[in-house]
Amino acid sequence: MEKGPGDPELLTFKAFKVIQNADLVLYDRLVSNDVMDLVGPQATKLLYVGKTAGYHSRTQEEIHELLLSFAEVGANVVRLKGGDPLVFGRGGEEMDFLQQKGIQVNVIPAENAADPDSTLVVYMGLSTFPSLVLKLIHHGLPPDTPAAAVERGTTPQQRIVLAELKDLADKIASEQLVSPTLIFIGKVVALSPLWPQSCSKETSQLIQMAYTGSGERQQHNKR
Repeated sequence: MEKGPGDPELLTFKAFKVIQNADLVLYDRLVSNDVMDLVGPQATKLLYVGKTAGYHSRTQEEIHELLLSFAEVGANVVRLKGGDPLVFGRGGEEMDFLQQKGIQVNVIPAENAADPDSTLVVYMGLSTFPSLVLKLIHHGLPPDTPAAAVERGTTPQQRIVLAELKDLADKIASEQLVSPTLIFIGKVVALSPLWPQSCSKETSQLIQMAYTGSGERQQHNKR
């Protein structure tokens, strides 16, 4: 049984009621069939406006105009997205456009992916990661948040790159990571023994002394 984000039982009760009472639903690719089955019988239209890499069923401008045209005639319009609608989707742009036209907009739920106490895992995000970083920082995530990229995880070809959020995109580019790569963002990354700041100052000094001492002994033995 599906228990991921596509599971309708994970919807808030408010989202469930809004979907059931919709007159029009514009939905994305990641919305599951189980969630779509909740749309009430009074809905006049279900419009697919999903996007995949390299293919958009509708341009963003067309989506704006569809939302506006149906809202202006008094329809109860639901824009159904998979994932965070404001950071990962184009929900912020759609909301701004409609509000500028005098249309009332409610976001359900109003969760923020830029929560410094949460852990973000980004799938299939290599090409869009630089712009995502800018959005996350704009929404309040500290630039020095620990982050990691794991290429081909759990395989013999696994490679790991760690850096502060603001620097990770550059490190990914310099290391030339390729798909599939998972990106982890959050304080939990700093728990990794590979994290540069994971060692205390005292431990770092001991390690440095050990290496220095080893080098001095080698030089002494050569004499």
